[in-house]
Amino acid sequence: MKKDYVGLKRRPFLMPIWLAAIGAAAILVVVGLFAWAWSTADSTTVIVIRNAETGARAERLAQMFGDDRAPGAIDAIYVQPTQRGRATAAPLATRLGLSAAAVGGGDARALAKRVLADHAGGRILIVAGRHDVPLIAAALAGTAQVPPVEEADFGTMFIVGVPRIGRPNILRAHY
Repeated sequence: MKKDYVGLKRRPFLMPIWLAAIGAAAILVVVGLFAWAWSTADSTTVIVIRNAETGARAERLAQMFGDDRAPGAIDAIYVQPTQRGRATAAPLATRLGLSAAAVGGGDARALAKRVLADHAGGRILIVAGRHDVPLIAAALAGTAQVPPVEEADFGTMFIVGVPRIGRPNILRAHY
């Protein structure tokens, strides 16, 4: 009985072609994953502030963030439905031509999820009460180490950068 050597001779000949095809496919997959990661790596920036005590502070907020032609303009405004909260957001909302969305207090995590889902990659302002501001900032940043806002402190803002890939960053500032 004779063995068929024809099939054996083709396999070594075709092996480099198959290896090259598998290598090219692997490179395309890696490049595709890298391109996907790069395109989705934008951050959502959320500014969380306390209700202003005066109209002057609300106007200052409008001056800081009220230029819709500037890079990084505010895309959405969320406000707790109090008189002071609406008054704080009104000058900025008017300048930007936005309407402030009313949100109930109490569930900071639900608000954080809603804001991040509805405005991924955007810039959002949240106006809340003194006790809710650190809770919302902590929910956005995924940390419990956000200091409370003092009774007389109306100028504190927390700026939270939430990337799609990676850890959130939080910055405390005064205006």
